[in-house]
Amino acid sequence: MATSSSTSIPAPATDNSGSIQSGGGSGTGGVGGVGGGEPRIIETKPLDAASGGGGGGASLRIKPGCEWSAVAPALRAAAPEAFSADGALLNLTGGTPAGSWGRPGSPQAIASPVDGTVLGTLPMLDAAAAIEAVHAAAHEAPVWSRTPLSERVARVRATLDGMRTHHEVLIKSLMWEIGKPHALAASDVDRCIEGVAWYAENIEPMVRGRTPLGLVSNIASWNYPLSVLVHAVLVQAMAGNSVIAKTPTDGGGLAIGVCAAIARRSGVPISLVSGPGGPLSKALIRHELIDCVSFVGGRATGRDIALNLVDTSKRFMLEMEGVNAWGVWDFSQWDLLAGLLRKGYEYAKQRCTAYPRFVVQRQLLPRFLDTYLSVVKGLRFGNPFAVARDEDGLPALEFGPLINAKKVKELRGMWDEALVGGAMPIYEGALQSGRFITGQDTSAYMAPACLLSLPRSSRLYHGEPFGPLDSIIVVDSVEQMVAEMNVSNGNLVASVATDDAALAERLKGELRSFKVGHNAVRSRGDRQEPFGGMGQSWKGCFVGGKHLVHAVTRGEGDDRLAGNFREVFRMPPEA
Repeated sequence: MATSSSTSIPAPATDNSGSIQSGGGSGTGGVGGVGGGEPRIIETKPLDAASGGGGGGASLRIKPGCEWSAVAPALRAAAPEAFSADGALLNLTGGTPAGSWGRPGSPQAIASPVDGTVLGTLPMLDAAAAIEAVHAAAHEAPVWSRTPLSERVARVRATLDGMRTHHEVLIKSLMWEIGKPHALAASDVDRCIEGVAWYAENIEPMVRGRTPLGLVSNIASWNYPLSVLVHAVLVQAMAGNSVIAKTPTDGGGLAIGVCAAIARRSGVPISLVSGPGGPLSKALIRHELIDCVSFVGGRATGRDIALNLVDTSKRFMLEMEGVNAWGVWDFSQWDLLAGLLRKGYEYAKQRCTAYPRFVVQRQLLPRFLDTYLSVVKGLRFGNPFAVARDEDGLPALEFGPLINAKKVKELRGMWDEALVGGAMPIYEGALQSGRFITGQDTSAYMAPACLLSLPRSSRLYHGEPFGPLDSIIVVDSVEQMVAEMNVSNGNLVASVATDDAALAERLKGELRSFKVGHNAVRSRGDRQEPFGGMGQSWKGCFVGGKHLVHAVTRGEGDDRLAGNFREVFRMPPEA
C-alpha cells in the first residue's frame, strides 16, 4: 500500500472553465461520451441528488470517512503483517504455519479507476521467485491433508469471523480498487462469507471417502475478488488442499491480501503472489507440484492455459466467457423485461454472466426499443463515493467506472470499428449525465451505448465487450434467433423472453449455454447450484456445491465428474 504521501487524493484537473475532464479523446465524439460529445440519438437527463443520481458539480465531494487516506490505514491495521513498513503490499509464501510475508519484488503502482488516486503497489515477482513459492506451498499440503476435517472447518470459520470484523473496510477497499458502488461491493464480501459458511455446514458428505488433490493454483480476474477468488480458495483449503493464488493485476489485490492474512492467522495454508501472467505461468500452471488449476478470466488466456495443460494429468476448471444473449420472440411482458434490463446493467456489465446481446424478432423491435431506451436513459452511474452533503448515504448507482481507461479506449475502438462496418448507433449516452465531483479524473468512465445490426466482421459481433456496450440483432425466425444467440460457440448463460412456455423449454436444448432462463436472467449462482459452460466458454470440471469439492478431491466416480472435457461433456443431473 502507498505511504501517507501517496494515499492522498491528487489535486483534480480541470480545464479553464472548471468543467469535468473526460480524460479520453479530443472532445469530438467517441462512444459513451469518452470524448465529451453529445449523445447521438437520445440524451440522458441528469438525475437529481435525492435519487442517487445527479450531474457533476462543486457541491459533490467524497463522503467523509471514505477517503483513501482514511481507508488505507484501516486496511493496514486489519492486516499489518501483509504490508511493509512503508505500507506496500507484500507477497505471502508458505512453508511455516504462519506463512512468510515478504518478497516485495518489483513494485507496480495501483491506480483507482474511481478518480486515478494511487492506492499503493503490487509486489510483482519473477518466475524464479514464484517457483520458490510453489515449492513452499506444496510442502504444506501433506500435513494439512491429514488435519481432521473438523479442525479445517474450524479454521476456515475463524477466517470468516475475521472477515466479518473487517467487513466495512473490505467493502471500501473494493470500491476504491475496482470501482464497485457500495451495494455491489458489499454483495461481493457477503457472498464470499455466506457462501463459504454454507460449505462449512455441508462439506462433510461431499468429502466422505475422498482425499485432497494436494496443491491447487488459482488465477482469477479482478471483477469478483472475494465472492469468486477468496471463496474458491477457502473451499479448496477446507477440502484439504494447500492453495496458492495470484493476485489480479488490475484490481482487488489489497482486499485479497487482507483476507489472506486473516486466513493465515487462522491457520489456513494459503499463499498469495503477484506478478505478470506470462512469466508466472511456468510456476502456477505448468509446474509439476501443481495438482489442479482454477482459472476465471478471458477466453484467449483460458485457451493458452488449456494448451499448457493438454499433456498433463492435472485437474482444471477454466471459466472463460461467451456472448451471453437475450432472445425476444412472441413476447408482451415489457414491464417485466424493463426490470431485468436495469438489473443487467449492474457493475457496467463487467461480469462473465452479463448479457450484452439482444436478438429480437423483427415485429417486436419497436416495443423492445421503447423498453430498452427507457431503461438506459434512467441508468445511474458515476463516482461511487460522491455525496452532496456529508451526512448523505453513498449514492445508489447501477455502476461506477470501468476497470481502467484502457478498457474505455478498447470499447471505443470496438464501437468505431462496428460503425465503419455499417452498424447503426441506436444510443450513445453522455458522460456528463453521470455523477461526478468537479474536476475529477473520469477517464475510466463510460456511459451506456448500443448498436443495431453489427457487421459480422466486427470484434463486437463475436466477442464479449465486458462493459456497457450493447448490440441488437434483428431476426425473422426462431432458427435464426438460435443461430445468433449461439454465435460465440458456447456461453455461460442465456435467456429467452417469450410468452410461449413450450418454446422456451424447447430452446433450452438448442442454446449452447450452461444455464438458460425463461423471462428471467441467470447468474453464476451460489452454494449448491452447479455452474459451468458449453463450447469454448468453459474447459474442465464444473463447480458449485459438491461439484467444486469433487473437482479438488479424489475418490470414487472421478471418471464421471461433471464438466466440459476434451473427450466428453457431462452436464450435472441437477442443472
